[in-house]
Amino acid sequence: MGKSYKDSGVDIEAAEASVENVKSLIRSTFSPNVLTDIGLFGGFFQPDFSQYKEPVLVSSVDGVGTKLHVAVLAGKHDTVGCDLVNHCVNDIAVSGAVPLFFMDYLATGKLEPRVFQEIIRGFVTACKENNCALIGGETAEMPGMYKEKDYDIAGMIVGVVDKTEIINGTGIKHGDVVIGLSSNGLHTNGYSLARSVLLDTFKIDEYIEELGCTLGEELLRVHRSYLQTIRKIIRGSRPEGIAHITGGGIIGNTMRIIPDVLKLQVDWEAWEAPAIFRIIQSTGGVDENEMRRVFNMGIGLTIISRKEKVDNTLEILRTLGESAHIIGEVVKTK
Repeated sequence: MGKSYKDSGVDIEAAEASVENVKSLIRSTFSPNVLTDIGLFGGFFQPDFSQYKEPVLVSSVDGVGTKLHVAVLAGKHDTVGCDLVNHCVNDIAVSGAVPLFFMDYLATGKLEPRVFQEIIRGFVTACKENNCALIGGETAEMPGMYKEKDYDIAGMIVGVVDKTEIINGTGIKHGDVVIGLSSNGLHTNGYSLARSVLLDTFKIDEYIEELGCTLGEELLRVHRSYLQTIRKIIRGSRPEGIAHITGGGIIGNTMRIIPDVLKLQVDWEAWEAPAIFRIIQSTGGVDENEMRRVFNMGIGLTIISRKEKVDNTLEILRTLGESAHIIGEVVKTK
């Protein structure tokens, strides 16, 4: 008998069995808007736009990056799916959109059923928390492209916002105040630098007193979803702009929504960065400017507000249990 696909490292039967085992999990994210079951060539979603005057679809696609290496090293895979969904949710929520549905892509060297189920469980957990349906995905086993235990995940999200309710920063002006909302760590950015610095000094399961947990636990903290906070801020004290702080840091990401004639002035002493950032900087001798350019430095979201709305905005954030700080202002470039 000649060589088979399985002999080449691709086990179709194992992949089908793995998908079958998670179907009930995935279905738990379905709403009445989902018209198809799992397995067709496309996912069907019938949105209800009756509450919108001019509905606009908003989409985004992203990955988790080399945080996945930490998951593989720690042998813990049930958080990275949450990371991916929450990252994508935040990216559309800052424009005023609410998520409708999410789709995933998983590629690996060898499909391990336990790992696959943990990743999918993470997708499902975050989709349910964000009221978002997981309507489809793709799994690819690619020996030779990935090492046996390595994998990559990517996700695509679609949401909706009324055209008149879009928040895109066009109204931002000189004197507007920048409010920062706390992150819970690195989220999903800067892991290539963090790993190169930390894993040469610490073991992944090493307890670090300053962190109050192991290094692996710290690095695998789930990327926060800010959806509910954003929705309540928009309803209670509509801001001029909102930015999700990912790769590129506070300035790099907030400047994406600020008009060219303006710039961001940040008071870096207005909040205390979490311990993980201090450890990365001291262990690797990383320059302060490089830290600010690569990491979120403890600020996961920035809100641009008129001065007269700041007190109201901060009060709403406090009632939501958010740790928020006035971290700067928008000023003219000249």
